[in-house]
Amino acid sequence: MSDAPRPQVIAHRGASAYRPEHTMAAYRLAIALGADAIEPDIVPTRDGQLVLRHENEIGGTTDVAARPEFADRRRTQSIDGERISGWFTEDFTWAELATLRARERLPELRQASARFDGHYPLLRLRDLMALLDDADRPVRMVAELKHPTHFAAAGLPLDELFAAEVASWGGRERLVVESFEQTVLGQVRARGVEAEYVYLLERRGAPPDLVARDGSAAPSYASQLTDDGLALLARDVDGISPEVSLLVRAAAGVTGRDGEDWRMLDHGLAASSLVARAHDRGLRVYTWTLRAENRYLPAPCRVGSSPAAHGDWHGFFSAVVSTGLDGVFADQPDLALEARAAL
Repeated sequence: MSDAPRPQVIAHRGASAYRPEHTMAAYRLAIALGADAIEPDIVPTRDGQLVLRHENEIGGTTDVAARPEFADRRRTQSIDGERISGWFTEDFTWAELATLRARERLPELRQASARFDGHYPLLRLRDLMALLDDADRPVRMVAELKHPTHFAAAGLPLDELFAAEVASWGGRERLVVESFEQTVLGQVRARGVEAEYVYLLERRGAPPDLVARDGSAAPSYASQLTDDGLALLARDVDGISPEVSLLVRAAAGVTGRDGEDWRMLDHGLAASSLVARAHDRGLRVYTWTLRAENRYLPAPCRVGSSPAAHGDWHGFFSAVVSTGLDGVFADQPDLALEARAAL
């Protein structure tokens, strides 16, 4: 991808600001808008099929709650230490999930997308692979493996299921594999899947796989972003994908800590040194997620009082793009492309 525009614009769950996420309509629109890549979230069914949902809990993104035949499937379970109630993909066969229809996850913010509720069926990983095979230009897939420790305990090993599905499909130019758990990235690589491997990190907390192994002694995500932590990650992964507030945030109150040197930008923003520090250690850098709505913008970029209204997204997106990173995840890929073009 050395000759590709940078940063790569990755359609987060498809063009998920405009159509219900992880639907064929969202993916097709992302391609039409010019996205360089598409990010599916991957979870399994009871019979080992890989389906595309942001979470295995599907009460908020499908019509399952309105389906009386599935009322008895509602339950509460612990996922990565959090108690969650709802309907879970691992309690359904693919044949059952195929009868459901997708719904907008954020209807209060994205009313235009919510008009498409009930129009689109759920998809499997193989359906997206077929769409990308038929695309009129190369479009990468950035596949996120969700909750692998949880699913392994349930007898649904994501590394095995995913490796079998993409065995003859991948390649570094075509496939990126990412997860918040480094263990599964190593497992998929060990199975011979040719891809770029990217480790996702949050601003707070610790990786679920390491918590399961080490308990309260597990290293935090923050510790993995120190210079020493980055050097260790560079031994095993090709890139990192921290949440965007670790790269750019409101300048007010920013202090140097964890080795960061904050550089003041326009629009009341500041940029950290994380991109440069990671690049110095041979790691590519992605970030999640660019969204144009006020709710998701830092305070200096909000316009008006409506959480759903678009704020100064151009100022914020441009600040993120200017850090020199390698890829951005965006719910509105067309807007991220516009910010990139303005560089």
